[in-house]
Amino acid sequence: MAGKKILSLSAMEKILKLAGAYRVSEESKEALRDVLEDVGDKISREAIELSRHANRRTVKAGDIKLANKQR
Repeated sequence: MAGKKILSLSAMEKILKLAGAYRVSEESKEALRDVLEDVGDKISREAIELSRHANRRTVKAGDIKLANKQR
């Protein structure tokens, strides 16, 4: 996924701190954001294909869950 980043670095810091990190570097926040946006892009694309296969225009939670399981 190229272009503008969607997720905020502050959200990445919150995720890391909730997971137990005491301090978080800028590089680690950026790395986590890159990974999560890449995974999110792949899951989203697969979920869209699943909804199209079901002749729907709406992506449902089940499409997201199934796309995640297929990874």
